[in-house]
Amino acid sequence: MALGVAVAALALAACSKKASDDGASAPAATETTAATTTTTTTAATTAGPTVPAAPAPAADNTDTISGVKYASYTGDATKGADVFVTCKTCHAIEAGVNKIGPSLHDVVGRKAGQIPGFAYSPANKNSGITWTEDKLFQYLEKPQRVVPGTKMTFAGFTDPQKRADVIAYLKAN
Repeated sequence: MALGVAVAALALAACSKKASDDGASAPAATETTAATTTTTTTAATTAGPTVPAAPAPAADNTDTISGVKYASYTGDATKGADVFVTCKTCHAIEAGVNKIGPSLHDVVGRKAGQIPGFAYSPANKNSGITWTEDKLFQYLEKPQRVVPGTKMTFAGFTDPQKRADVIAYLKAN
């Protein structure tokens, strides 16, 4: 963007010289151009209000973005183990084994932000969520939508069957 503004400034300066037979107005045009460049650059860096994120669904709300319901799917724990490979970088299923993310052992039925010794984000800790199958199904679709401010950077599983399979795997562990 700055390059485009600089090119426009040079073009304006060149046009100003052509407009004056003796070039006397060229410095004034250059000064004006410099001021315009500064204004344009400042305006470009501060332009437009930020759009606030949509509010998180209520702790007991399990509506998904796609509108599908967990009850419409039957999870397969064996397939879920394969899908969980994506999660293993940050999570373990063994009790007491925290990694970048908390242990997911016995996560179904647990309140969010409750594993002692794990540094949860305030957003997660204060979410009021209990991890039911339905809430996990919603969360795994797009975690940042359900808990804005979570430290979990995973984008989510758009495939509802994969979410159901991971939940079946988590329930089995």
